[in-house]
Amino acid sequence: MNFKVLTFLLVFFLAFGIQAQEIVTGLQRNEAVKLKYDKLQEQNQLKQSDSENTTSITLPFFDDFETSSVYPNQNIWQGYSVFVNENFPYFPPNINAATFDALDSTGKIYGNAVWIPFEADVLTSQPIRLDSVFSPITRALSPSDSLYFSFYYQPQGYGNAPEEWDTLILEFASRGPIEFQYMDSVLVFGYDYLASDQDTIKPGDTLYAPLGCNPEVKTVVYEYLTYNDEFMVACDSVFGPSTVWNKMWYANGMTLDTFQLKNGGKSFVQVMIPITDTIYFYNQFTFRFRNYASIANDIIPSWRANVDEWNVDFIYLNYNRNASDTTYQRLTFSDRAPSFLKNYQVMPYRQYRADPTNNLRFEFPMYISNLDKIEHNTKYEYTVQQVNGNFGYSYNGGNCNLPPFYVGGFQNCESCQKHACPAVQSAFNFDYTRDTTSYIIKHYISDSSESNILVDSAIYTQGFYNYYAYDDGTPEYGYGLEPAGAQLAYQFNLSIPDTLWGVQMYFNQVVEQANVNFFNLIIWRDNNGKPGEVAYTLPSQKPQWADGLYHFYTYEFESPIILSGTFYVGWQQLSFGSLNIGMDANNDNANKIFYKNGQNWINSNFPGSLLIRPIIGQNMILGTAKNEFESLSQRIKLYPNPAASYFSFDSQILKDNATATVYIYSVYGSLVSQQQVNRPTVNIDNLSPGLYVVKISSNNNIFTGKLIIQH
Repeated sequence: MNFKVLTFLLVFFLAFGIQAQEIVTGLQRNEAVKLKYDKLQEQNQLKQSDSENTTSITLPFFDDFETSSVYPNQNIWQGYSVFVNENFPYFPPNINAATFDALDSTGKIYGNAVWIPFEADVLTSQPIRLDSVFSPITRALSPSDSLYFSFYYQPQGYGNAPEEWDTLILEFASRGPIEFQYMDSVLVFGYDYLASDQDTIKPGDTLYAPLGCNPEVKTVVYEYLTYNDEFMVACDSVFGPSTVWNKMWYANGMTLDTFQLKNGGKSFVQVMIPITDTIYFYNQFTFRFRNYASIANDIIPSWRANVDEWNVDFIYLNYNRNASDTTYQRLTFSDRAPSFLKNYQVMPYRQYRADPTNNLRFEFPMYISNLDKIEHNTKYEYTVQQVNGNFGYSYNGGNCNLPPFYVGGFQNCESCQKHACPAVQSAFNFDYTRDTTSYIIKHYISDSSESNILVDSAIYTQGFYNYYAYDDGTPEYGYGLEPAGAQLAYQFNLSIPDTLWGVQMYFNQVVEQANVNFFNLIIWRDNNGKPGEVAYTLPSQKPQWADGLYHFYTYEFESPIILSGTFYVGWQQLSFGSLNIGMDANNDNANKIFYKNGQNWINSNFPGSLLIRPIIGQNMILGTAKNEFESLSQRIKLYPNPAASYFSFDSQILKDNATATVYIYSVYGSLVSQQQVNRPTVNIDNLSPGLYVVKISSNNNIFTGKLIIQH
């Protein structure tokens, strides 16, 4: 029996017991791929053309996928099925690699996907000139020119491990016997076949090929055509050599742990293949990678998922190489630039300002590698610049020697602390005029030579918005629980008391929407490090999706909740079937994820971060309140704040015996109170606890402030 089927059968039976079970699956639809594919389809119609007339690219052929996003570079590759990204590869030679999986070019699971191995992604090169080289002089290529093909590969990465029968294959194309390729056609006009402009070519008419074409070729017409219409008719059959795909290399699937154990701890392994057979030395040479995948059986549809990831990087084809030509004159960042925050990728600016010391990292890791065969003296620095602001600073890490990666691995903290483990040199600024802000952090590595300088960079946007996020916004997995009644809770911590008014969630889209099951969205208060008293329940919700690339759906609360310290966001599901919430595998916060096992809350067994984001405090106006007046108003202090039965404002607003109209808006922008006052005190006895926006209009002036009501 297929291991995947056995695993899911086991969980199926366990699900009818008392205890909750965790389930982790892959993506079932990649929205990044789908959206970019749709855009490309709008801009370009994919056309088939005569490959013999296509201009071939010349050597060297090289791609490290660093400058591509979502799809491979179409100047050197054909097709869109592989996913170029920085999320699935685990410490690649440089940021980005090509990921092979069970998703097609639009981001959906392949239509032919079954539980036994099926052909999935294909990455095919554009035609390459292997018959000749053109520099320094034009001459023919031959096996004596020592032509080598090389690439790095990795099973699983941050994704799902391919089973032993789920293979990755490399094939080279050679020319086979002459065979029919296609029917050539030419452009003609109606007057080439009609005697006058009063005549018409009718559906079913047969047109012979024009002069210069094969006189025996005919075209049957399926529409009405007039004297001045232009259209295509068949001209002649075109024959050419067939393509024979020859298997040059393959790898059986395995876990990343097993792969590393077999390869001396390496996360990626480089393969070197000499090209010695003369059948490949022609002017339209192509090669391709293919993977075979096998999805789980559909016993429970909400568990079916993308699986069996492979990552490929640094594909290089050139002559005058040898078997030991495995290095590159490159300094690279292998992993993405990190957040400067200790726990979060994003957090509310107000919460950061309240406790910057405990919210900032002291230092952070940078994975810098030297892919060359010689040691380089390297320089490292980073810069921080506030977006639309004046705050900024730079960090100079000085110089360090960096040996080749195959000798010493990544730059390490013992030999070069300022490069491998640089400090967060300064706190971000405390801009009290802003509710949100962000900073661009740019990292640079270079060698100290004065010519042919090697440089690489990595960029991170540090956001302080109106939500908390442990995740980076991209789900490599889907996370779920079984059975009905199972509960999940996700821990967050406030620096100071604040207001929770909703939760953003990203559910993976599932084949035939099989995860649209009801759940109660629940907020818990803390009880000694685990979920305790229920603070709020939003009943009978379903997974929903917002338009756009990985856009979260917002579940809004009827009334905002005032919280302090530690709280938990999660759900209790009301029916059988995994909800399949997105799970980021690059950031491990399993110690913040709890699920209820019978009567007890226990930590998750799976490393990662859920795509669940509580929306906190400031800058949360959705309706007319902000759009119509806040940008034109003057801010005013309201006190006491929080308030219980009344609040006051600056009496100078009512100078010269003026009156004022006080408008109070909910966080959703709806008007909940309007009062005419002649003194600087406003009664709020009839308003529920929560966060409000107050607008005061007097003497043609508008003043606004934010008010928390807490009875």
